[in-house]
Amino acid sequence: MPPPAALSASSSFTLLSPPPSPKPKLPPFSPRKHSLAINPRRHSLHSAPSSAVRCAVIEKETPEANRPDTFLRENSSSSSVRGRFEKMIRDAQDTVCAAIEAADGGATFKEDVWSRPGGGGGISRVLQDGAVWEKAGVNVSVVYGVMPPEAYRAAKGAAAADHKPGPVPFFAAGVSSVLHPKNPFAPTLHFNYRYFETDAPQDAPGAPRQWWFGGGTDLTPAYIFEEDVKHFHSVQKSACDKFDPAFYPRFKKWCDDYFYIKHRDERRGLGGIFFDDLNDYDQEMLLSFATECANSVVPAYLPIIEKRKDLPFTDEQKAWQQLRRGRYVEFNLVYDRGTTFGLKTGGRIESILVSLPLTSRWEYDHKPEEGSEEWKLLDACINPREWV
Repeated sequence: MPPPAALSASSSFTLLSPPPSPKPKLPPFSPRKHSLAINPRRHSLHSAPSSAVRCAVIEKETPEANRPDTFLRENSSSSSVRGRFEKMIRDAQDTVCAAIEAADGGATFKEDVWSRPGGGGGISRVLQDGAVWEKAGVNVSVVYGVMPPEAYRAAKGAAAADHKPGPVPFFAAGVSSVLHPKNPFAPTLHFNYRYFETDAPQDAPGAPRQWWFGGGTDLTPAYIFEEDVKHFHSVQKSACDKFDPAFYPRFKKWCDDYFYIKHRDERRGLGGIFFDDLNDYDQEMLLSFATECANSVVPAYLPIIEKRKDLPFTDEQKAWQQLRRGRYVEFNLVYDRGTTFGLKTGGRIESILVSLPLTSRWEYDHKPEEGSEEWKLLDACINPREWV
């Protein structure tokens, strides 16, 4: 459930959502986490012992009484990509939180504001035990500093295999959210959108800056209502089609492939869109695309919640929801690169694990009856479908 929230729901940078996963090949015509807010400490690869680097990674965040107008450095421009991305994710946080509170009808978000000694900070908001929501978390983070080489490799995976062992200056910003309703007929939602930059490594002066965008929105129901899933995927497709008709089929498949629980041979849910490590397109276009996707969260999801939040359900149906929540936990703790990255780099634990539900269930050798509504959901998780 939940790169750096940073970037998700995590870390010395706090986690956002998943750090980059292997990137599918983009067509030739195509135009291209969480934030380790780590203190540069003015030491280079050659002067800093590994223990000092480890120390920098686990540096604790500082609670703040008030949320700042910006987490960017004083000399940063609000019109820069960094500045506009921060505004977008903070607007998205406000919009989603307002919609969640309105749907609940009484519960409100608890907010924690924090800063990092190395630079930047974040805003974590969590609503628990409401009338509609068991747990809803919406986090933003904007962090920068120096990323130790092992953290860079954790974030970039195989793409960083040949990276020289030197600290990497970075900037990471993102919004990450996981929303768990109480009613088993109301689906869980996860979304995360992030922007990441690295400057030239300290041992490679003159190397060009790298940047990329990542994110996605995916639906995890316990029961299938065809019209709900089609509505959700239609909104994702509409957002994608405004930029490139090839986006939705590509990112839909990427989502199905990413949220795969290998040891179960099934997907976590019914998908949506997911992309990462994108920088083969114009930067302004990708910023607009990420903004459109973030703005699509409420219209894609809240109408479903309004239809399902008050439906009557049985104890057996609630138990099935808890079993599917167990799958959610398994994926997040075993496979999600954002979560594992945050845990390995000493991130803010409350932000990293905010995506986990309050309750879940594991039954020994549970198998739903073939043809049942529970079996239909499991079959769709094993055999991904085209919904639009």
